[in-house]
Amino acid sequence: AQNTNQKAIIKTVLHCDHCKVCETCGMKFKTEILKIKGVKAYQLDDENMTLTIFYNEKKIDLQTIKLVISKLGYDADEVKADPEAYEGLDDCCKA
Repeated sequence: AQNTNQKAIIKTVLHCDHCKVCETCGMKFKTEILKIKGVKAYQLDDENMTLTIFYNEKKIDLQTIKLVISKLGYDADEVKADPEAYEGLDDCCKA
């Protein structure tokens, strides 16, 4: 079988060091990312501010994943965070 799993590294911006655990971002982020059809797993590197996403390219494309991340209030490479979603983040998660 052809391997349809892709790995993408997406540059993002995290403003607080506990974003991975605080409820509004961390947990919501995790749930929402893994809810995306086709996304298998992801790793957040808060030091380098990158997201490594493992996904099935037959089910979803990278641009769609970036849009979902933007809708969560975070930048994803050239796709800027959705302003409304960003407003909904905890204050500590904003610059």
